[in-house]
Amino acid sequence: MDLRKIAVEETSTLHLLDAVDNPLYDGKDKPVTVTLSGPGSKTYAKAQAARNNRVMDKLRKKGKADQTAEQTAAENAEFLAACTVSMENIEYDKLTGEALFKAVYSDTSIGFIAEQVGKHIGDWANFSKPAAKA
Repeated sequence: MDLRKIAVEETSTLHLLDAVDNPLYDGKDKPVTVTLSGPGSKTYAKAQAARNNRVMDKLRKKGKADQTAEQTAAENAEFLAACTVSMENIEYDKLTGEALFKAVYSDTSIGFIAEQVGKHIGDWANFSKPAAKA
């Protein structure tokens, strides 16, 4: 069997949910979504390598890898932002691009967003290709 036939897609789009698992819409009928680079993509690999390098730099500088809760949240926001391709129907202080991504993922009052995104990109199944019809 040629295993490349079961290779995953590079990206996946996640329809975000609110804190009680209701799908989010822009106030009209457009879904609030995030398109993410997945674990089978070069973008994800690059973001993961950057995260690992930051940890190694801290070890070299301080001799320990302990982080405060704020540092951990900032590190997570940085990683998720690096894996984010786009956000649709999301407004946050008129920000765009990576600044928008980091702001959304850093805001603890909407921390359920970063949590959803982290779970989504951590599951290879979310990036699998649709099964072929028999």
